[in-house]
Amino acid sequence: MKNIDTNGYRVEKSIQLNSIKTEEDLHASEKELKKYLKKTRVKLGKFQDVMYAHDKYSVLICLQGMDTSGKDSLIREVFKAFNVRGVEVYSFKVPTDLERSHDYLWRHYIALPPKGKFGVFNRTHYENVLVTRVHPEYILSEHIPGIHSVKDIDEAFWEKRFTQINDFEKHLAQNGTIIFKFFLHLSKEEQRQRLLRRLALKEKNWKFSSGDLKERALWGKYQECYQDAINKTSKKHAPWYVIPADNKEAARVLVAEILLQELTKYTDVVEPELDEETKANIESYKFQLENE
Repeated sequence: MKNIDTNGYRVEKSIQLNSIKTEEDLHASEKELKKYLKKTRVKLGKFQDVMYAHDKYSVLICLQGMDTSGKDSLIREVFKAFNVRGVEVYSFKVPTDLERSHDYLWRHYIALPPKGKFGVFNRTHYENVLVTRVHPEYILSEHIPGIHSVKDIDEAFWEKRFTQINDFEKHLAQNGTIIFKFFLHLSKEEQRQRLLRRLALKEKNWKFSSGDLKERALWGKYQECYQDAINKTSKKHAPWYVIPADNKEAARVLVAEILLQELTKYTDVVEPELDEETKANIESYKFQLENE
């Protein structure tokens, strides 16, 4: 398998999504990719164990992508080797009445991972500048002062939201949250094939909704909104990574490898040392326990 240059997927300047490939050839068979992923996720699980003991950082992983881009299966496969208490996954769907009674970031803020843990957002606070931008009428249910109709939702409104999101993430980073944002970049043709598989396989029928086709018809608009959101919110403290997602196995390896390479740069994450008194009396404690 070829060496993975994680820098090649991080967004550091303005991008055009239609010029970025949706499939990555890692020069490895499916079996080799699975084997590599297994080793990588074990290393990530060990990092989380040490991070928990260190108790100064948390990790927030944000996953975005069009329907069928593979978010659910990626979460299942990448975090399989974690202590179940070390990772918390939240899937954000249509806001509830309670969530709509607060500002749009509230439900995401209360789901953030505590120090020592990984948090995975399956769909994220970015839905508030993606699906709501494609369907601005949804904003009206938020009952925002000064927003009386769709006509009031102009470009200045969206620019303000981008600023709010950037400020939100900057605050998290300054207080010990390590942020990764992954856009699973799927081709329209691959989505078509995956939707057809959902219809063809009885055990996968439940995953299909007629609404998937309505949103698919808005593919171009969604791509524009994703591109704008990524370009305006990829920061050094909270970078976006565009992951080719047509090959699910390769996408999982890329996400896991990016996480591992970036997290191991935090060389201050080490297990805490025992206090001097405990270290000096270890043999005594062992003797007491062995001779009970």
